[in-house]
Amino acid sequence: MNTAEHLLIEKILQLPPTRLAEVADCVDFLRSRENDRALVQASTQTSVASFAAVWGNDADAVYDAL
Repeated sequence: MNTAEHLLIEKILQLPPTRLAEVADCVDFLRSRENDRALVQASTQTSVASFAAVWGNDADAVYDAL
């Protein structure tokens, strides 16, 4: 465990028990956002090959500079 993780755990342990549910909700929210980002990145990478033929043509080359 690194220093930042240790400090975070110490801060959490200092909270009153009634606040632990809020911390858990916050962590769940942050994990959900990371999962959403990973899904978006994966789907973007998957679609690159599909769109390459459409996007990679001389007629649309002017848009490459934008």
